[in-house]
Amino acid sequence: MRSIVIHAARDLRIEEREVEALSPSQVRLRLASGGICGSDLHYFNHGGFGTVRLREPMILGHEVSARVEELGSEVTGLTVGQLVAVSPSRPCRHCRYCLEGLPNQCLNMRYYGSAMPFPHIQGAFREVLVAEAVQCTPADGLSAGEAAMAEPLSVALHATKRAGDLLGKTVLVTGCGPIGLLSILAARRAGAREIVAVDLTRFALDIARRVGADRVLDLKDAPDALAAFSADKGTFDILYECSGAASALAAGIGALRPRGVILQLGLGGDMALPMMAITAKELDLRGSFRFHAEFPVAVDLMRAGLVDVTPLITHQVPLEEAERGFLLANDRGRAMKVQIAFA
Repeated sequence: MRSIVIHAARDLRIEEREVEALSPSQVRLRLASGGICGSDLHYFNHGGFGTVRLREPMILGHEVSARVEELGSEVTGLTVGQLVAVSPSRPCRHCRYCLEGLPNQCLNMRYYGSAMPFPHIQGAFREVLVAEAVQCTPADGLSAGEAAMAEPLSVALHATKRAGDLLGKTVLVTGCGPIGLLSILAARRAGAREIVAVDLTRFALDIARRVGADRVLDLKDAPDALAAFSADKGTFDILYECSGAASALAAGIGALRPRGVILQLGLGGDMALPMMAITAKELDLRGSFRFHAEFPVAVDLMRAGLVDVTPLITHQVPLEEAERGFLLANDRGRAMKVQIAFA
């Protein structure tokens, strides 16, 4: 089978790899669609991020959908030919955090396409993927592209769960990449009264408005646009910080009202924090990392028509043009979610 393998920064290859054997609890899948994520781009552009570096060739990808090709002898609830969304989250289910109900913090997590451990965890960008049946959520009625959006939508849903009660709340989203846009969708579905989105590109803000932002602010043209929301100790109840930029976090904190909640989703490296403002306004700073139980919920919301992710899918390229897809995904001025069509 053909796989998309990263060897080093800007060294992306399509290589032949062996198909894994099928165990009784697993399914063999024929990949349908795979979305290029920010972490995939970090490996492609820089060979890693922070202290995480490529030390061996690694198959990329963790946002995928596929069609069931073969069932293990113990598998029930799935049928051959069925479209499924495939969760990349594979906690061990035995460590202390799994047993405490925190599988996203698993000490032995095997997450597709991760260079954190060594040997690296190989990713899902391959024509044939063998996965545990429990990773597969039926996606009947969705397109392959929509089903592949279950993973990033789950990230936004996990953050929204971390936020607590959003009914009637005012929400600020800083950074309108895919996670920021999906956070807008999730916050609205959770009952947010007003959502303001900020970014540096008009292209991203146009999509933010399409997916439900009540107001969008272009910080490239108006760098101080958030200052007006800082009057009387702030305006917003909830901040989804999705850019990973220290300047965005500081501006967002300034615009939060006392006892507001900061949800930090963006992973841009360590940042300096305005601790005086956090302390004086009694703000809650809450990290949000990956997901687990939210994955089937994400699929169900899309299947029920309660969340529409299609405005985010701006480009699809065939497997043979994977490198072009990665280069396109780098262009924030014209691409949002670039997906690779495997079938």
